[in-house]
Amino acid sequence: MAHLCGLCLALRSDHGQFARIVTNYDGLIVSVLTEAQAVHTTGRRRTAGPCPLRSMRTAPVARGEGARLAAAVSLVLASAKVRDHVADRDGLLKRRPVAAAARRVAAGWDRAGARAGAQLGFDTAVLVDAVDRQTGIERLAGPGTPLLTVTEPTETATAAAFAHTAVLAGRPQNAAPLAEAGRLFGRLAHLLDAVEDQEADAASDSWNPLTATGTSRAEARRLCDDALRGVRLALRDADFTDGRLTHVLLVHELRRSVDRAFATTTCSHQAQAQPTGRELTGGQQPGSVGPVPPGKPEGLRQTGSFGPPPGNPYAPNSPGSPFGPPQPPPEPPRDRRGLITGCLVWAGLACTCQMCCGTFEDPWSRQRREGLCSQCDCGSCCDACDCCSNCGDCCSDCDCCDCGCDC
Repeated sequence: MAHLCGLCLALRSDHGQFARIVTNYDGLIVSVLTEAQAVHTTGRRRTAGPCPLRSMRTAPVARGEGARLAAAVSLVLASAKVRDHVADRDGLLKRRPVAAAARRVAAGWDRAGARAGAQLGFDTAVLVDAVDRQTGIERLAGPGTPLLTVTEPTETATAAAFAHTAVLAGRPQNAAPLAEAGRLFGRLAHLLDAVEDQEADAASDSWNPLTATGTSRAEARRLCDDALRGVRLALRDADFTDGRLTHVLLVHELRRSVDRAFATTTCSHQAQAQPTGRELTGGQQPGSVGPVPPGKPEGLRQTGSFGPPPGNPYAPNSPGSPFGPPQPPPEPPRDRRGLITGCLVWAGLACTCQMCCGTFEDPWSRQRREGLCSQCDCGSCCDACDCCSNCGDCCSDCDCCDCGCDC
């Protein structure tokens, strides 16, 4: 939150109130990386004034060159996205007056980002060039085009931004490994966006990298898994003053993003380690309760249908009970709010930050829900890493417990 607020306030300070609309989570990675490499000083945080998104509370926020570089990069990339939507004539941008206004805004953001980048020694032309090449590559791509050809401009842009954080932090030896981490981060961002939007793009007849190149989701998942591993290995080669937050965001959270996009919850290597057939102890098959008796044919395995387990299986706390321990009765259902009332309640919760930092009542269903901050599981961060008991070889170089948590 300190880096997110720092990015937002850097945009306001350097580029005006309206520029704060381009605040995004991907951009704050630049600020995080810069601070993770820098020598800690007392000036790296400042206290910001009350904000409606923080329940009108003050808070320490990130400051300095990292936040300003994140602001410049966010402006240039947001400008490119606006121009892309104008070219595609999306939504209201089909209308010429709206499209003309959007072009003027994008041009202003380009100039502002270039000025801020120049002050920090970063040439934003590499970002603009990557975006321009992206348009041409998409126009020429078709079935059989390698998917990584389409993601290359995004990889180049993020690699340049990541590498410059090493320059700002005074650690030039980190430029190469961070450029590699940035390249793979850009690949992941592009692929995940394509996976999540594929169905919507097909419905609206919009261009999608997976559909245009004929790439399967299985191949996209393989590329994502390779990129995840590459990011983790590249971060090991970089020298950080305090890399805990970087590790959480670029290792654990990236893995969760991939799982969320592909609707999976486990490591992709886990399926290779699942025992089958006689690999189970005693030649058991899944669901059997004992080995095959001598002389029994393969088809007559014991499957537990010859009697219940010892004891009363229907007693609430007995071993083998299908019901488990007694559960408290469910709360009686409450009347749902209407659409307009629910929207008003949602706006109030969002403006007072209760949806982030507290327990709140769902605006429509009235069910009790936990805020985003309460869902932190740092104490079990190793569970979210690539390394788990069923992953096989991927655990050989695990550094889960270097993440700084208590696990």
